[in-house]
Order: sequence, then structure tokens, then C-alpha cells
Amino acid sequence: MDYHNKKGKYYINKRSEMLEFFPSSAKTVLDVGCGQGIFAQQIKDIYKTETWGIEYMPSHAEEAKKILDKVFVGECEKFLDDLPNDYFDVIYFNDVLEHLLDPYMVLNKMKEKLTDKGRIISSIPNIRYHSALKMLILKKEWMYQESGVMDHTHLRFFTKKSIKRMYETLGFKIISHKGINKTKSLKPYLYNLLLCFTASDIFFVQYATVVEK
Repeated sequence: MDYHNKKGKYYINKRSEMLEFFPSSAKTVLDVGCGQGIFAQQIKDIYKTETWGIEYMPSHAEEAKKILDKVFVGECEKFLDDLPNDYFDVIYFNDVLEHLLDPYMVLNKMKEKLTDKGRIISSIPNIRYHSALKMLILKKEWMYQESGVMDHTHLRFFTKKSIKRMYETLGFKIISHKGINKTKSLKPYLYNLLLCFTASDIFFVQYATVVEK
């Protein structure tokens, strides 16, 4: 996949909206797709955690190594057997699962890496976001973009409902499942009206989900 031409901010996003889901008692954290480690560093600094990362891009992983406790460089699937079992209180997937060939397999393996009360926290783009829905339904088009819901490096596409089903199918208990990064556009209000107020999910770019095994 072409991750080399991603803009710099792609790897240094603070993702402050995902911090609210972090359990303050957690002491060991793994950030899958950690970029340069900016998001994970916030957790490390605030909660004094032992914080690991996995990053596909070597140049960005080298930056993450400067601030995190341990960083694996490469595809996350390659390190599933190298990660210790029953070790992490939190495993983050911030806009990562949609890039994987088999997110089901990865999540199932990561379940073994969690402590008894450990949690997986993910942010996953919503293919029913109003702009994507408009392109498909009204424009009859499916056009990939440089970033966002229709990012050309996405291999999987999810809705609010399918995210929930994925975790439940794998035997996880859902603690929280909510839309994040709500649009400021007025257009989805009109679409929701036309759909008899059955499309509240179209307002959100992503869904943040917290689960326990």
C-alpha cells in the first residue's frame, strides 16, 4: 500500500478525542499504528504508563522509538506472536483496522495479549458518513481519496452496525460504542429528515469502540 505519500500530519495526529476512552487505572499500553508516537506519548506522560507501539513506516517508527518504551517496525500481523500474552491493559487501534487484510484475525489474536480486565479501544471510519453516502447514493460513484473515509489505502469498510457485530462475533463485550468527530455541515440534517430520522449515524466520521474480552 502507498503510505509513503501520506501527508506528515497522518503520522503525528494527537487524536485527543480518543483520550477520553482511556481507563485511568491502566499501566501497560500498546498503540497499533502509532506513527511517530505522539498520541501514545500523551498517555505515557499523563498516566505514567509503560507504552509500546507498532508502526509500519520505518522512518516514523524511528521517531516513535525516541519516546516510547518499545516499538515494532513493520506490519502488525508479523508481531502477533512476539507480543507477550496477558500483558496489556489497553490496546489502541486508531484508524488501523480498516487497513488490514483480516482485522478479525488480528483482533482475535490481540485478545490473548490483554490482561483480565484489559480493553481494546478502536476508532474506525464510518462508510455511512454523509459525504460518502452522498457520493454512492446520489452521485452513483465510488471514488477513493487521499485521506478520510474513502482513503485509498483502506481495505475494509465499516458501519456503526458492522463494527459492533465484528466485536460481538469475536466474543468481546462492548463497553462503549459512539460516534466521534461529528460534522459541522447542515447537509446531513436534511438527509436525516428525508430518511425519516433513521440515519443519525451519518453525522460521524468515525466510531470509537471500547471492548473487553
